[in-house]
Amino acid sequence: MAKEDRVQTPEEAGGGEGQQRKGRRGNRERRGGDDRNREQSEWEEKILQVRRVTKVVKGGKKLSFRAVVAVGNKKGQVGVGVGKAAEVIGAIQKGVVDAKKSLISVRMIGATIPHPITGNQGASRILMKPAAQGTGIIAGGAARSILELAGVGDVLAKSMGSRAPLNVARATINGLQQLRTFEEVARLRGISLRQMLAGKQATA
Repeated sequence: MAKEDRVQTPEEAGGGEGQQRKGRRGNRERRGGDDRNREQSEWEEKILQVRRVTKVVKGGKKLSFRAVVAVGNKKGQVGVGVGKAAEVIGAIQKGVVDAKKSLISVRMIGATIPHPITGNQGASRILMKPAAQGTGIIAGGAARSILELAGVGDVLAKSMGSRAPLNVARATINGLQQLRTFEEVARLRGISLRQMLAGKQATA
């Protein structure tokens, strides 16, 4: 017996279009999720220190964790935050949120800083100097992490005084905040960039 040709109903034909629309909508949603992931991945995080701290309360001691976290996009923005929580993960998450609230913009010339600067925080001091291309980041500890996240590629840094990671990180942030470009200095002095550079060459 020959098979009968079955005619497709309009409802069935519409169902195919509906599936295509759902597929296109799903693709758009997936693309939107990828865009959100790219936006989130712009920021990099580094844990500088995690310590267990105790607080004496009525009835005994309360244990918690303190995390010092640095956040940056390697494009001139960086921040340092502190978070405290009963668990390590919670402390890190709070530290990331705190760091994003205190972001600073770092002024650079190429991949290095415009001029030597000293940052201070408590008993910590850090000296930073411009370096030639290809030198890399000559620094250690928390200062190196901050400079990397800020996007500085060539710099010489020396930590002096206290080596506490939080103080060193904040001293580095303090120094980076004080950086000024030649154009900004000329504008503050009320002279042109050419006049400022000519005066510098004459004194040299």
